[in-house]
Parts: sequence; C-alpha cells; structure tokens
Amino acid sequence: MMTLGVEEEYLLLDPATGLPAPLGEEVRRAAGLGVFAERDEVQDELLLAQVEVATAVCSTLEEVGGHLLRLRHAVASAAEAYGCRVAATGAAPLRGSVPVPVTPTPRYLRIGGEARQLVDEQLICGMHVHVAVPDPETGVAVLNRIRVWLPTLMALSANSPLWDGRDTGFASWRTIVFGRWPVSGPPPFFEDAADYERRLEALVASQVIADRGQVYWQARLSDRYPTVEVRCLDVQLRADDAVMLAGIVRALVATAIAEAKDGIPPTALVPELVQAGNWHAARHGLNGTLVDRYGHPHSSGDVLCALLTHITPALEESGDLRQVSGLIHRLLREGTPADRQRRALAEGGVQGLLDLITGVEEPG
Repeated sequence: MMTLGVEEEYLLLDPATGLPAPLGEEVRRAAGLGVFAERDEVQDELLLAQVEVATAVCSTLEEVGGHLLRLRHAVASAAEAYGCRVAATGAAPLRGSVPVPVTPTPRYLRIGGEARQLVDEQLICGMHVHVAVPDPETGVAVLNRIRVWLPTLMALSANSPLWDGRDTGFASWRTIVFGRWPVSGPPPFFEDAADYERRLEALVASQVIADRGQVYWQARLSDRYPTVEVRCLDVQLRADDAVMLAGIVRALVATAIAEAKDGIPPTALVPELVQAGNWHAARHGLNGTLVDRYGHPHSSGDVLCALLTHITPALEESGDLRQVSGLIHRLLREGTPADRQRRALAEGGVQGLLDLITGVEEPG
C-alpha cells in the first residue's frame, strides 16, 4: 500500500468580528501540549493568524481521516482556550486595516521583508498531500503525468470565494493570491530527475528566491520526505472531503507510476494551456466547464467522470473506490465548499458564513 500524509493550514479568527486573530504561537503551543496532539504535529505558519497540522505517515484513508479529525479537535480546543476559532477556509473572508504580524522566525521575517504586500495578503490556507515514491526519477515521472490533472483537482477543492467581505467571482481566490509568487502555479514538464534538479539549482542561483522551499509549484518533489507533494488544494471545510482528495491524489500517483512502468508516455500539454486551465478552474470551480488533460473544454461533470475512470483501477487496488466515488457524488450534489460558503453568506449573513467555516454548522 502506497503511504501518504496530509498537511492542513487553518486561520484563527476572532469569533465576534470574524477578523484574523494573531494567536498562532499560543494556539500552537497549547495544542502541542494537550492530550490530542504531539508537539511536532502542530506547526507555525507564515502569519501569526495561521497554524498548520501534519498527519503521521498513513497507509489507509481511514488513518488519514482519524488523524485529521484528532488534529482539528486539538487545534480547535486550543483556540477556544485563547478566545478564538479555527476556520477551515482557503482565504480569510474578512481582513482588518492593520496587517497580521509575521511569525517571528528568521526565515519568515526575511520573506516578509522581501515581499511585504504579498506577505500581508497571505491570509490563505491550503492542503498538501504527500504520497511516497521510491526514488526521484519515479517522482519526476509522476509530476509529468499528474500536472494535466491539477486544474481539475483544484476545482474539486475550491473553498475560497470571499475576500474583504465580498464575493471575488472566483471559486478559489487562494489560487490567484498564491500565483503571484515568482515560482508558482502548475509545474513545467521535466526531461528527467537531473533536469528537475538543474532547474531548481538555477532558480536558487538566480537569487530571485532564497531557497528551494520557495519553489511553490502546485506539485513538486519534497525536499524533506521521499514523496511527491501536491499543493494545489484549498483546505477543506470537512475532514472527509480532505480524505476524498487525499485518496484521489494517491490514486493519481499510483496510476502515473503504473503508466511509467508500462512505457505509456505522459500527456505533454503545453504550459500555457495548463496555466490557462488552472486559472479557469480557479474562476469557476465546478460551475461550468473545465479544461481537460488534452487542453479541450468540457463540462466539469464530464472531466470528473474522465478523472474517476482514469484512477478507478488504482482506487480498486487500494480498496478506496467506494469511499472516494461516494464522496465525489456527494460533492456534485452539494457543490464545492466555495458554493457552500456563498450559500451560507446569502442565507445567514456574515454570522452564517463564520459558523460554517469554523465548524459550528453540523456537517450535512
């Protein structure tokens, strides 16, 4: 069984105003000292109104779900002790007039000094899925094959339609904000692992970025773990939707490895079409068309059907087909988290929205 792990980023919000609460250090320490999480499972993030959690290495989706529920509970309990709430949203729906302070670590302070306005507006939260690969050569073969599916994945996960109290017109505003960094968006096509390394070394040598950690492609090889890391996803309102996405990502990686072993060439879609499809998916989510892996527009339902067909053998092998397909069908019935945020705001105003993204509303 191919192992995997998930990282989730959350916002901390003032329950009365809905504004970001710069209590990340306090919440992280309290959660790490509590009974529900280990110290290294709850980590700091760029801004003090954010925290991140990381699951252990998992073999099954049931393990992933159990860890995420436990860690969400740990962080929520710690936040409540400090008078704030944890929000599982890809972007802060409200921002104050005073920027949230940067977390005072040397690396974060340096980034803050180099890109002040970008950092001030980095009130966005993602979900990262790590899937184990045997070696970098296999990892690059995987990147070359999954890059054409990243816009579809991102559309499935869209959970950031609001910014400064208004509808942005985008299902994933987080994708647009994050895309302003110099090395971001879908990764390019690589000749092999040596080509991947040469490109990263050249980017760091250019001094436009300070280190390899600022290679913010939506999928990359992890420098810390022997994994492919998929980073295009908004954090999810529900833990089970995060599990669904983790299962889809693992199946995509498994399918890519199988195709590479069988000598099936990757779909070498030109970068401008991948980028255009990515922007289009951020704009519309699942409400309209998506650009498929060949660069052609189709209904979002047809593209999701193609994705599920593509990964079904891998889902069957891992025993995840019933769970993942069931959650996909639920999402198609209810809409993406971005759709749910818009409905909550329309029906319940700001308070209804805050109740939804901070988990007060019982999952449907």
